[in-house]
Amino acid sequence: MSGIINVMSVDVEDYFQVGAFEHTIARETWERWPCRVEANIERILALFARHDLRATFFTLGWIAERYPGVVRAIVAGGHELASHGHGHQRVHDLSPAAFREDVMRARKLLEDLSGMAVAGYRAPSFSIGRANLWALDVLAEAGYQYSSSIYPIAHDHYGSPEAPRFPYRPESCPALLEMPPTTVLLAGRNLPAAGGGYFRLLPYAASRWLIGRVNRLEGRPTMFYFHPWEVDPAQPRVAGAPLKSRLRHYVNLDRMEDKLDRLCNDFRWGRADQVYAAELAETGMA
Repeated sequence: MSGIINVMSVDVEDYFQVGAFEHTIARETWERWPCRVEANIERILALFARHDLRATFFTLGWIAERYPGVVRAIVAGGHELASHGHGHQRVHDLSPAAFREDVMRARKLLEDLSGMAVAGYRAPSFSIGRANLWALDVLAEAGYQYSSSIYPIAHDHYGSPEAPRFPYRPESCPALLEMPPTTVLLAGRNLPAAGGGYFRLLPYAASRWLIGRVNRLEGRPTMFYFHPWEVDPAQPRVAGAPLKSRLRHYVNLDRMEDKLDRLCNDFRWGRADQVYAAELAETGMA
């Protein structure tokens, strides 16, 4: 096991809110879908407790508003509470004014529920990129100190492959620290090494190799992420979704928790704000 402490992060949203189903499940019907986030967060917190692991939970305001116990359980476990925005709308679908309202609403709600300062933000579907870097200025003005929203890969739904691979201060907004999900540079191309669907769909050995490569050869921490619904193979099936979306969403749900258990054991993990405390201190974080 490497001595490097990596960042473990969880995007707290439920199965009916994911981008893969946005054209199948109307936003106004969310209230009618059975929410399973409480039980799934309980399972994840128990897993982390077994490994004495602290993580960062990028939590959706919509979830926190309806399930405040989730927020309190995260904080009680010693984890970092961060923002995933309020309504899980892609940033490039919002005007600057609407985005500002969304991120300020989420931050205030999370801070009021937890009694803790919220420093971090992750955009739904990593939807900040070259075309909407104005969003970083909005985040800084709203009081956020860091973002984990720009994924330096080529993907059909998101990605900015030209962006830096490791934490940096964007030229357009040096007041904010951007912590990108981890990639491995091979043959001139950035390969995803940060978890998400890739971790669930690929053999565990592939993710272990990718993360280990960044730790060993580059001497850098990795930023890993997953979602609560990924440890829930019994979740309701969404009828009518495209085959590609269903494959991405449902394959290997029954193996995810065991793979996470192995990952927690094979590497060292911590919270984003603690792993990058020195860099965040430049923006006034104590």
